[in-house]
Amino acid sequence: MSTPMRPDHWQHDLVKAGEHKELNVLNLGPTHPATHGIFQNVLTMDGEYIQSAEQTIGYIHRAFEKLAERRPFYQITTLTDRLNYCSSPINNMGWHMTVEKLLGIQTPERVDYLRIIAMELARIADHIICNAVIGVDTGALTGFTYIFQDRELIYDIYEEICGARLTTNMGRIGGFERDFSEAAWRKIRHFLEHFPKKLKEFESLLVRNRIFMDRTIGCGAFPLDRALAYGFTGPNLRACGLDHDVRVMDPYCSYEKFDFTIPIGTGGDTYDRFMVRQREMWESLSIIRQAVEKCDRLADRTTYKADVPEWVLPPKEEVYNEMEALIYHFKIVMGESEVPAGEVYHCVEGGNGELGFYLVSDGGRTPFRLHFRRPCFIYYQAFPEMVKGIMLSDAILTMSSMNVIAGELDA
Repeated sequence: MSTPMRPDHWQHDLVKAGEHKELNVLNLGPTHPATHGIFQNVLTMDGEYIQSAEQTIGYIHRAFEKLAERRPFYQITTLTDRLNYCSSPINNMGWHMTVEKLLGIQTPERVDYLRIIAMELARIADHIICNAVIGVDTGALTGFTYIFQDRELIYDIYEEICGARLTTNMGRIGGFERDFSEAAWRKIRHFLEHFPKKLKEFESLLVRNRIFMDRTIGCGAFPLDRALAYGFTGPNLRACGLDHDVRVMDPYCSYEKFDFTIPIGTGGDTYDRFMVRQREMWESLSIIRQAVEKCDRLADRTTYKADVPEWVLPPKEEVYNEMEALIYHFKIVMGESEVPAGEVYHCVEGGNGELGFYLVSDGGRTPFRLHFRRPCFIYYQAFPEMVKGIMLSDAILTMSSMNVIAGELDA
């Protein structure tokens, strides 16, 4: 039986490979689980490969900086909670230290150690979210559901310290509102004893998993020179091979008294970003242990705030019974405490990198100008360059490994 001949008009319509390409425009977000429903990427696709990308941000712009310029200094803490809400205590402490730099307040040694405990717990919680989600985006859900139980243990500690879990409003200018309770110390010690085993089991699920490695090694790789050009900081920069950490390069809160290493990667890909955060969780555990031991060795185990009554709210029983405490309470609440004119910049090592506060004061009851340096806003600008030429599925992984937090992106 003879094979029928192809009609002539089909012969003329055949296109040789590489002779013609049909490009498509694809919206990755905002209504997409990987983009949190609030930021958009307009992708030009050549089949399954990304030819170019353009971000659109601003869907949840909340004007934090302008809101802060209309609030007394001590009321701004609740706004910093909503930046990177995955590690809000770091934001809180960073803001308090910025105001303390302007006011010339020196915090007691024990306050520094308590702050370090809170900040390193927040760093672990932040990295748990990022690395667990990377696993989910490779199809591995088990690690996510398993390790998130330990993130809840951190939130239990937050709740015991300040009464809140996610947006903590933790601490105050000069220290803390109250001392850590005995229950808080028990929960901290339980976490230090319990979490290392769980973290090791989480690593055994992914670190040497062949599927996970195939999906992440080489995915979204970014060279060090380009990372520096974009202003990368934090785990995303360290994954490219540079050991820059604000806690070491510009120590604050007594970090210079602690012994820890800075994990770095080599290729700046998704696997390196994952591994840097994994190693940082182990280092944070070590830092918390050291801070607990330092607190135990201090002669004074009751101090939790600096001696600055102009800025630290007195206990209620004193307000109700002592005239001086009532006056200080009134001045703080009404924003009447004197603030010097000047400008300061203070930065801390946030969960995603250098979180900075540039504060300009004209001596008024509110900041004259306040700018938040949000690391997510800085490095998200590099996303089009990072995903150019890779597959759509790898773009999702790359975004997850960058740990883009919308609250920092659209401040």
